[in-house]
Parts: sequence; C-alpha cells; structure tokens
Amino acid sequence: MKQLNTLYKYELDKEQKASQALQVAEVDYEQNKARLKSVSDYRLEYMRRLNQRSIAGIDSATYSHFHAFIAKLDNASQQVKIALHQAKALVDTRKKQWLEQRQKIQAVELLRNKKLAALQLVANKKEQKMFDEMATQQFVRRRR
Repeated sequence: MKQLNTLYKYELDKEQKASQALQVAEVDYEQNKARLKSVSDYRLEYMRRLNQRSIAGIDSATYSHFHAFIAKLDNASQQVKIALHQAKALVDTRKKQWLEQRQKIQAVELLRNKKLAALQLVANKKEQKMFDEMATQQFVRRRR
C-alpha cells in the first residue's frame, strides 16, 4: 500500500506540473490573441487616417509613408498569426498531456481503492473470526 501511495503522490505532482504548463500555454495563447487584435485595430485606425487624409488631399510621399507603414503592420499581423497558431498547438499538446496524466491518476486511484477494499476484507474476516472464537468460547463456558 505504501508503494501505491508513493506512486499516487508522484503522479499527482506530475499532474500539477502538467496543469501549470497548460495554464502557461493558455495565457500565452490569450496574449497572442490580444496582440493580433491590437495590431488589427491599429491597422484599421491607420487605414481610417489614410482615408481621411486622402479626402483632404495628400502628397505622394506621405501616401507612400502610410502605405509602407500599413505593409509593416500587415507583416506584424502575419507574424502574430504564426505565433498564435503555434501557441494554440502548444495548448492542445499541453491539454492532451494533462488529460493523459489525469488518466494515470485515475488508474492509480482505482488500484488504491481495490487494495484498500482487499485489506478491509481481510480485516473484516479477522474480526469475524475473532467474534466467532469469542462466541464459541462463551458457548463452551455456558455448557460447563
């Protein structure tokens, strides 16, 4: 039983570490989603500014500057999308690892419960044997 308890504690520790790794991956994923939204929002705002300036009249150098900056924002958006995709893949991997660890813990718990039930059965049989012995002795004493 001691070995099962040690194994159970070990697997619980591994599950806790897997859970923490999953949480870190989920935080990173959410941060990447926020970054992508920020870049997209900024690009939209910059496009709005370009549109307003175009209506008022804009020289070609300023237009080129706006256009180049929007291209940089598009590039940044692509980079964040790549990071977001990688972060999502990591979340999926960490979740799978955590679920596998949960299954290991459940297996060890099942073994522990079976072992406890077997030990309880042995203890119950010993107790019943003791009561039977006492009853037999009382019966013998009464007959004398």
